[in-house]
Amino acid sequence: MNTQVALSSTLKICRCCQSENLLTFLPMGNHPPANMFVRPDELNDPQPAFPLNTQGCLDCGLIQVADQIPEGFFTHYLYVPSGATTMHTHFKSFAQALEKIAKGGLIIDIGCNDGLMLGFANANGSRTLGIDPAANLAEIAAKQGVEVHVAYLTPETAREVVGYHGWAQAIATSNTFNQIGDLHRFMASVDILLAEDGTFVIEVPWGKAIMETNEFDNVYHEHMSELSLLSIVKLGQATGFDVVDVTKLSVHGGSMRVFMRKASQGVTPTPIVAEMIADERAAGLLDRDGYLDFAARVEEMKTDLLALLSDIKAKGQTIAGYGAPAKGNTLLNYFGIGPETLDFLVDRNPLKQGLYAPGSKIPILAPQAIAEHKPNYMLVLAWNFFDEIRTQLSDYEPVGGKFIVPLPTPRIVGADTE
Repeated sequence: MNTQVALSSTLKICRCCQSENLLTFLPMGNHPPANMFVRPDELNDPQPAFPLNTQGCLDCGLIQVADQIPEGFFTHYLYVPSGATTMHTHFKSFAQALEKIAKGGLIIDIGCNDGLMLGFANANGSRTLGIDPAANLAEIAAKQGVEVHVAYLTPETAREVVGYHGWAQAIATSNTFNQIGDLHRFMASVDILLAEDGTFVIEVPWGKAIMETNEFDNVYHEHMSELSLLSIVKLGQATGFDVVDVTKLSVHGGSMRVFMRKASQGVTPTPIVAEMIADERAAGLLDRDGYLDFAARVEEMKTDLLALLSDIKAKGQTIAGYGAPAKGNTLLNYFGIGPETLDFLVDRNPLKQGLYAPGSKIPILAPQAIAEHKPNYMLVLAWNFFDEIRTQLSDYEPVGGKFIVPLPTPRIVGADTE
């Protein structure tokens, strides 16, 4: 069972542009934090749960939820990017892009996790430093030769780091910016840490892609913000930064790499900045009806997926889940899918194996369990890595196994379905 914790469940002003023009369009009920995995000895204990009320800002297109994460939650974290081969390729390329910007200067990665990206930069001889509150992940990074300052980024932390290491020529944050409750304070910290002519680079899922491909599962308590480019532009304008360039990325279902410089540098933005903002407006990120249509598509997806799973179970066939990502927990808990439907989940991350998914409390096993138990179907919760997963499980389809991919609409994928 879950225990609701009484905190503010909606925002009154937008986290980026501070507008009051917010629309609550997808209230998903009470969820435990999506990375609050359950140990076997905690299985019968109640979990804290918080309302997950998705709001859209009609002035900047920021999709957001209220900050309800317990204090200190990120000091012991279980997500690592190293488990996906795709992310190795991605972060190697990101490191190279930062090296071109830094030109021998210090590269800092905020939310560096297990040090995957900085490890690639170190291999090329770059000066690097990670900043991350998760001491357990810092230990993993240290084994790869990556130095990590274990702390949340605050103005005080920024001044301390500058005192030891000097200003950074390039500061990066990948899928961390969307986990920050007070983005204005975060930008003030970046301002202290960044050299006057330095560059701040943000990688996050793109709100337009989230809306267009029904990626509601990207929303969870740790992911407080799903950002539009316009929301970052307006945040920058309020905190002394200009968005000067942006690159579209395919990773995580559609992301963007946003380049920011201090406004004092007077850098003219590249044309793609205005083009992407125009695309966001056209996609309905500033329109009430755009968000309500998104919510309606999610409800249709829920109905269709539950009917599909119910039909499979009624035929006496078995289903497991592939992946135990945070986004998967949003889907499982909002759709009400538990161990009565999925026999188990598998995940390559050894930190999650032997635990249970938060809320649903479905057991998480190593991928070898697929060959042992031979489920008829695999619900792909880590759908953003489906191509990689399908390649890894090359022995699964030839013996009749099928995949269920839930987004953007539920579909069955298997050797005899194509």
